[in-house]
Amino acid sequence: MRSVVFYILLLLFTQIATEAQNACPIIPQPQQSTAVNETFLLNKHTPVLVEEESLQPVARYLQQQLLVQHRIPLSIQTKAAAPFIKLSLVKKGNSEEAYQLAMNAKQIHITGADSRAVFYGVISLLQLTSGSKSSDDHLLLHCWNINDAPLLGWRGLMLDESRHFFGMEKVKSILNWMAFYKLNRFHWHLTDEPAWRIEIKKYPRLTLVGGIGSYTNPDVPAQFYTQQQIAEVVRYAAERNITVIPEIDMPGHATAANMAYPAFSGGGSEKHPEFTFHPGKEGTYGYLTDILREVNALFPSNMLHLGGDEVSFGNDKWMADTDVKSLMARKKLATVQEVEQYFMQRMADSVYSMNAKLLAWDEVANMNFPTDKTIVFWWRHDKPDQLATALNKGYTTVLCPRLPFYFDFVQDSTHTVGRKWGKAYSPLKDVYDFNIMSLPGVTSGNKKQVLGVQANVWTETMTNSYRLDFMLYPRIAALAETAWSSEDKKNYTLFTHNLKQHFTLYKNEGINYFDPFKQ
Repeated sequence: MRSVVFYILLLLFTQIATEAQNACPIIPQPQQSTAVNETFLLNKHTPVLVEEESLQPVARYLQQQLLVQHRIPLSIQTKAAAPFIKLSLVKKGNSEEAYQLAMNAKQIHITGADSRAVFYGVISLLQLTSGSKSSDDHLLLHCWNINDAPLLGWRGLMLDESRHFFGMEKVKSILNWMAFYKLNRFHWHLTDEPAWRIEIKKYPRLTLVGGIGSYTNPDVPAQFYTQQQIAEVVRYAAERNITVIPEIDMPGHATAANMAYPAFSGGGSEKHPEFTFHPGKEGTYGYLTDILREVNALFPSNMLHLGGDEVSFGNDKWMADTDVKSLMARKKLATVQEVEQYFMQRMADSVYSMNAKLLAWDEVANMNFPTDKTIVFWWRHDKPDQLATALNKGYTTVLCPRLPFYFDFVQDSTHTVGRKWGKAYSPLKDVYDFNIMSLPGVTSGNKKQVLGVQANVWTETMTNSYRLDFMLYPRIAALAETAWSSEDKKNYTLFTHNLKQHFTLYKNEGINYFDPFKQ
């Protein structure tokens, strides 16, 4: 009996090993991939051919990455004899981000409908180079033919820098890894209770006063991004096909702003002092609109995330406030919830007047905003009815449920620094196994309203970059495959085989990753 069990296990292990060896070594796994029994010799004499001007930035990105990663300096040309790498535009397929990568011993040809699609083909090529045999002056690449397109259009990551500030160097590092895994939305949570992190020219005290402190230390000197630094991050992200979306939280989570400009504070509670902006003062709306105008001018995404969550944490004083009472009487508002909705409607109108889209957490699903100008972020995994409400009302929606997409939740049951939901947490496999069609309220009829998925990195317990890395890597890779690869292409065993090869890349970059396989 033991010999039979051993034989079965041996066959299973052999099958898994063979599948892993034959699987395309790319994360996220492509939709179609075929190994080609040829090798391509890449060295300093290999030109990158580009005829379309729109692909020049993509060619330069490839050129720079090969120099940085492998010390191989390529030239960019319009004509050359084989062997070469060629980038070109080809109108083909339904997906705007679809690309084709064709390789043989004489050429590597990457095609797509636009520069974004070709960029993702370049990323796949760069991943192939990362696992190839190399010397100081050449790489020997195993050839693959790949036909690929993303499952979801919104493949996002949110970073909270209000609670702890990490700075431009770390943000750029995260953007690099997002690009490496074909993630394309960077949601930047820049304001909250602990600190205000974005320079506003009209209201300098927001950073000079509101930028002081962190979640764990109220005395940290002011840390924030100047508008020039914001522009640099936006430019850097755009080179990597990543759209940056700012979040200016309101009407709650406003403590840092209220420390700087107390005239616009609506009060708070014992646990959350000065938590809200004042909904009953007309000046509040002009003040916040001025802020949003500057923010919108800095971010070409034309998307403004206004938060809109957890207002009840600190609206205790609204019902006793004279100005709020006057507002309720004038507008016939019966409850503080209706006051909150009035506030959000006023600020939404300001956003729409800037020709920008309003983004907000799932609390706003109960409100009636124009569905073509609004995106709802479903975060409360314990309230599936909010997701159903958003979809039933016709809102486009991004899925970022706490479990498994809040990366401040621990990755292993033995971990103690970070959150748990009861005994539940967010291991790598849960991030990988997430399936939008398994959610209540998502149907074949409304699944197109689901723009995509996003992981949120809240940083209460992440006091430094070392800890941030530990919570983000390698779950970022699982997020990427969940967002990009169709269910029939996902295979956790093969994914973990590929992922283990990336641990060497993490080490080379000084990333303090968590290894879930060393238990």
